[in-house]
Amino acid sequence: MQTYWGIDLGGTKVEGVILSSPSPDAVVFRHRIDTESHKGYEHIMGRIATLVDIMKAETGYQPDLLGIGTPGTVDPGRQTMKGCNTTSLNGMPMHKDLEAKLGMPIAIANDANCFALAEALMGGVKDVAPNFRSVFGVIMGTGVGGGIVLRGNDGQPFVLNGMQGIGGEWGHNILEPDGYDCYCGKRGCVEQVLSGPALQRYYQEKSGTALKLPQIVERYHEGNDPHATETIERLLEYFGQAITVIVNVLDPDAIILGGGVGNIDLLYTEGPKRAAKYVFNHSFETPILRPKLGDSAGVFGAAMLTFK
Repeated sequence: MQTYWGIDLGGTKVEGVILSSPSPDAVVFRHRIDTESHKGYEHIMGRIATLVDIMKAETGYQPDLLGIGTPGTVDPGRQTMKGCNTTSLNGMPMHKDLEAKLGMPIAIANDANCFALAEALMGGVKDVAPNFRSVFGVIMGTGVGGGIVLRGNDGQPFVLNGMQGIGGEWGHNILEPDGYDCYCGKRGCVEQVLSGPALQRYYQEKSGTALKLPQIVERYHEGNDPHATETIERLLEYFGQAITVIVNVLDPDAIILGGGVGNIDLLYTEGPKRAAKYVFNHSFETPILRPKLGDSAGVFGAAMLTFK
C-alpha cells in the first residue's frame, strides 16, 4: 500500500502521521511525543528518530520518503537551518543529518508552507478553487507567517520555498515604519502589528489593562470599550493593507487564514472590505477561507511533501 509519512516538529512536541491517501480521513497511524528541545540539537534529532521507529513498529510499514515540517527553513545556499524559534536548530545541517541518521530521503519545509499545502490539497480550497494555480496560506497567531503553494505544469501542487528559502514570509514585510522593534532586526513588521501578542500589547498600552485577544474581541462586539474598538479597527485596517501586498504580487486563487488571530470572524467579513481600498483592482475578489484541518494541518502538510 502507498503511504505518505509526515513529521511536524514543534518546540514542545513532535507529531507523526502516516496517510494512505491525501485525505484527512486516510490516517493509518498518528502519534506524538515530547520534543524535549531544551536538551539541544542532537537530542531533537534523536527524538525524531525515536518517533519514526515507533511508527514503523506500530504499523509494519517502511517509508520511502519522509516529510518534515519545521518552525524555520533550510537556507538553500548554506543547507543549514535558519529562522527557527527552537534556536538550537539554527545553523545546523538538519536535512543532511536526518537523512544520515534515518537512512532515507527527507523533504523539509517551513510549518507555514506545510499548513498551506495541507489546506490546499485536503482543506477548503478544493471546494472553492479545485484547479487552483496558486494558494497563499497565512499563519496569524503568536507570530505571523505564510506559505505559497503552486500547481506545476504536471498538475502536481508544490511548495514555493524560493531562492533564499523565504517564500511566503509576509510577516516580515514592513507595515508600520515607526512601529515596534522586531526580533528580525527591523521595525514595524506585519508580525509586530497583526500577531496576537502585538494586538494584546496595543490594547494594554491604550487601556492600561491586560486582556487576552478573545476578551478584546468580545468587548469590541459589546461596543462599550473604545480601546477594544480601536484595537480591532486597527487590526482590520492593517490586515487589509498587508494582505493586498500578497494579492497584488501573487494574485492567488485563494487565501487561507490559520492561527489564533485567524479565528476572528471579522477578518472574513470586514477584512475583504478593508482590502478593497488597497488592492490594484476594481474590487477585492480573492476568497479568504477559514482553515478546515485545525491543528492537523501541520503534520498532514508534512506528509503531503512526499505526495507525487
